[in-house]
Amino acid sequence: MKTMKGPAIFLAQFAGDNAPFNSLENIVKWAASLGYKGVQIPTFDKRLFDLDKAAASYDYCDEVIGICREAGVEVTELSTHLQGQLVAVHPAYDAMFDAFAPEEVRGNPSARQAWAVDQVTKAARVSQRMRLEASVSFTGALAWPFVYPYPQRPEGLVEEAFSELGRRWRPILDAYDASGVDLCYEIHPSEDVFDGTTFERFLEQVGNHKRCMINYDPSHFVLQCMDYLGFIDVYHERIGAFHVKDAEFNPSARQGVYSGYSNWVDRAGRFRSLGDGQVDFSAVFSKLAAYDYDRWAVLEWECALKHPEDGAAEGAPFIRDHIIRITDHAFDDFAGSGTDRATNRKLLGLT
Repeated sequence: MKTMKGPAIFLAQFAGDNAPFNSLENIVKWAASLGYKGVQIPTFDKRLFDLDKAAASYDYCDEVIGICREAGVEVTELSTHLQGQLVAVHPAYDAMFDAFAPEEVRGNPSARQAWAVDQVTKAARVSQRMRLEASVSFTGALAWPFVYPYPQRPEGLVEEAFSELGRRWRPILDAYDASGVDLCYEIHPSEDVFDGTTFERFLEQVGNHKRCMINYDPSHFVLQCMDYLGFIDVYHERIGAFHVKDAEFNPSARQGVYSGYSNWVDRAGRFRSLGDGQVDFSAVFSKLAAYDYDRWAVLEWECALKHPEDGAAEGAPFIRDHIIRITDHAFDDFAGSGTDRATNRKLLGLT
């Protein structure tokens, strides 16, 4: 068995225009001061990281690594969540998702998609340059508007959506394979891949690609009333990244999973800071340890109530205290009899 690495923190939710959140140098020093050992870097926020520059310059990649190392942290993964979302967008969401793209491709879905594919592909090469094992992203969504089947979905609609999703992602996954990097999709409502069944649909369409992996985040399964521990049992071989995020689901007589269009604070299901929700993290960390997960445990902070700086400060010791340092011997080794094969056969009556 192996010991996972951490604690680490996803920087996306903390980036801002004021110090210490306004530059990579400042924010990694802040993260290190809280006890984090790693940072997951969003490639869509140029205040922290310039993906295009990194793709063109080995020196810039080394500079980023050096800034992090000097602060006392490692880069865990690069995130292309927003770009990955734009690889597949249903027209119903065009106006809202345009905000994720640069101005020159807004209002032009085909140009926006080409830009997104280029971005996610660049992240493969940059991850290789930065000697990273994995990257994290979203799949995007074509079928999401049809998630609830009323009126009845036309025959073949979902199959066509996943066929197209696979067609778009297969060459990107090939680029990740050429770079020796896993692409770990966050399984997430609003993406076409939002649970185990949809992940299997997607995996089939990309030919069971070895680089098609999962960014495991139990919070999204709590909000769907799924067995988030059983999910690890089923898909552990595909888990290549881990977002440590908490959530709670408190249905009432007025609302349940769909939450009546309420804002986050009023929803039956909502994200919480670590330890304030319902995820059994002792069980999660134990299962991942038992299945030899040895990559990073990364805080993704999203909470409807708590201040982000408090959530970040509490997150580092929470993750640190849940990481299981794997033993190198069995607890009952002291009682071993030191027998050999001949003795074992004698004990079994096989003389």
